[in-house]
Amino acid sequence: MNTDVSNEQIDFYRENGYVVIEDFLNAEELEHWRNAVTRAIQVRNGLKIPGKDVRLGEEDGINEDAAYFNNVFDQLLNLWQTSEEVRELMVDDRIGKMAADLAEVDGIRIWHDQTLIKRPWANPTSWHLDTPFWSFSDRRALSIWVALDDATLENGCLFFIPGSHKTTTFENAGIGKNMGGIFEVYPEFKQAKSHAAVMKAGSCSFHNGLTIHGAHANMTPGYRRAMTCAYMPDGNTYNGTPNILPDGYVKTLNVGDLLDNEEQNPLIYKRS
Repeated sequence: MNTDVSNEQIDFYRENGYVVIEDFLNAEELEHWRNAVTRAIQVRNGLKIPGKDVRLGEEDGINEDAAYFNNVFDQLLNLWQTSEEVRELMVDDRIGKMAADLAEVDGIRIWHDQTLIKRPWANPTSWHLDTPFWSFSDRRALSIWVALDDATLENGCLFFIPGSHKTTTFENAGIGKNMGGIFEVYPEFKQAKSHAAVMKAGSCSFHNGLTIHGAHANMTPGYRRAMTCAYMPDGNTYNGTPNILPDGYVKTLNVGDLLDNEEQNPLIYKRS
């Protein structure tokens, strides 16, 4: 793995809220990631996330909105909890160090992983923020996005609005059907120039959880697969939003409690 992050890449990330790292995985590693994720998906049998009884496509056809969103991407979360192969990939402290270096923090915990699969002809992913959905509030939180297939302008690559992470807030604008809906909350970025993160398979990007980002529709008959992981800087506390936390765990939490449960949010990197 190419886990060396240069000072120039760190500076670019801090200025723009994202960075693309080419050739993160070599050909052998890429094939291993693809196979591990594929097997983990099969084991899940449609269950979206451990601890919550939600399955892929279960609302499809109930109403127009559900049908639309079920055709944005297939999304399965916390595969690391149900696949030992994926766990080994996600708890790699080399990746944790990359995240810590970019975020300027001493410790990194997994918030959640997720595979994001745009099927052929899938709908676009509207502009949105990540951190406002999560159970903690930290401007340094970030995610890695690993391309398991080439991510192109035609099949639904990511787009970022550079520098937006500097002024966006924890107000949750949601992810609507209207691509530009977020600009009702952040009109200052309506005229901003976006950047397309075209990546070949095996490359990755990191982005801040408060960077405005989205993705094209898949305008091809092929798949656009990605494996991602969101990271929480160590030391964060519960803000009252359950998000992906299992229902039983949420019942034990009060606002302000430290989120340090190793079974739910393992610490994968700590500076010595």
